[in-house]
Amino acid sequence: MSMQPTLTRSLGLSSVVLFGLAYMTPLIVLGIFGVVAETTGGATPSAYLIALIAMLFTAYSYGRMAAAFPVAGSAYTYVRKAIDSRAGFMVGWAVLLDYFFLPMVIWLIGGAYLSAQWPGVPFAVWILGFIVLTTVLNLVGVKVADKANSLLMTFQILVIVFFVVLAVHHLVAGAGAGSLFSLTPFSGTTATFSGVTGGAAIAAYSFLGFDAVTTLTEEAREPRTTVPRAILLVALIGGGIFVVVAYVAQLLHPGGQFADSSSAAFDLAKLIGGSLFGSVFLAGLVVAQFSSGLAAQAGTARLLYAMGRDSVLPRKLFGFVHPRYRTPAFGILLTGVVGLIALTLDVATSTSFINFGAFVAFTCVNLSVIAYWLRERRAGRTLGVVGHVVVPVIGAAVCVWLLTNLDAKAITLGLVWLAAGLVYLAVLTRGFRRPTPEMQFSEGEPAAAGTR
Repeated sequence: MSMQPTLTRSLGLSSVVLFGLAYMTPLIVLGIFGVVAETTGGATPSAYLIALIAMLFTAYSYGRMAAAFPVAGSAYTYVRKAIDSRAGFMVGWAVLLDYFFLPMVIWLIGGAYLSAQWPGVPFAVWILGFIVLTTVLNLVGVKVADKANSLLMTFQILVIVFFVVLAVHHLVAGAGAGSLFSLTPFSGTTATFSGVTGGAAIAAYSFLGFDAVTTLTEEAREPRTTVPRAILLVALIGGGIFVVVAYVAQLLHPGGQFADSSSAAFDLAKLIGGSLFGSVFLAGLVVAQFSSGLAAQAGTARLLYAMGRDSVLPRKLFGFVHPRYRTPAFGILLTGVVGLIALTLDVATSTSFINFGAFVAFTCVNLSVIAYWLRERRAGRTLGVVGHVVVPVIGAAVCVWLLTNLDAKAITLGLVWLAAGLVYLAVLTRGFRRPTPEMQFSEGEPAAAGTR
């Protein structure tokens, strides 16, 4: 009898960190710079700094759970093992909003960039091109996708570096070296507390992705140490890039008034580097979208694989691993098909799905750390109070605040999606009379007690 193909461990710390950074898309800080600057009254780096501090609490909680349960599934797995299988299902269902629609939004934005540059080419051609290419790369294996991702991330980082260098040169040439040091980008010109916190809520969306590295747990070497380290590194590195780039951009353009906030970064790129760098900058944004889509599709497919392996979703389809490429083929293909919805939606509508699911998941992962601490304490094992209670309580409070600050459309769509999931769960559990199917860990039981 032949054995069922499984995922293979081939990724080290650098590859996992690169995956998370690609998912976050560092260049997005410039893509939404005008929007955040407008909201904060010219205090964009302050918004990103607040968002970074807030997200680090949740990143730490993800690290704790990744060490305790080193298997694929992310928030879905952590909540079902630490709290309850049915609660885990509902979190997994909520996360599907984030994971399913994020690749679609990424491809939608990438298509919009290209359509603006070449309006004569049908929009559908760009969307189909993104979907087909990323799907093929993800199907043939995580190692192939990893190599492609490395090249794309290198180009994206180079564009960021060139932007910063050209901006510094422009500032020094115009007003001297002293112009590089100012508190104005942090204090803003018309900033208010509510404006900066509102900008931080927007900026927090740029951090969505540090949690995605947990979906590679079963393909990472030494996952109990690699994944927690990668989570914090992704949040810190990504946040550092956001703050620095936002600071430089805000120096170039103090305040939050723009002719068109959505194209503010393009205007700045042309200001410091002319039309040539403007074209390079556009290429960087498109590459960033492709790289992020590659990572987002891979993460989505692995979440579906975890749920399919549990028989929460049909096992024959979602739990299938391609015997040759060792990839969750059906999940990858399904994500590509869902991406076709981008042909009928705009960015604002599709983005509203993502935020609700992400912050529900973040909140529940923080709560799962506390539940895990209580369970271990009842078993007579001691875990650190600060890392397993204080930090996740702060993280959960921050995420609930972000969740309640979403617009009404996002909350409404999210609640409708959760209601549909609850109905499906009722059918799956025969009226909640039995738990959802349990996963058999491939990496053993939780980490030893006392781990801090």
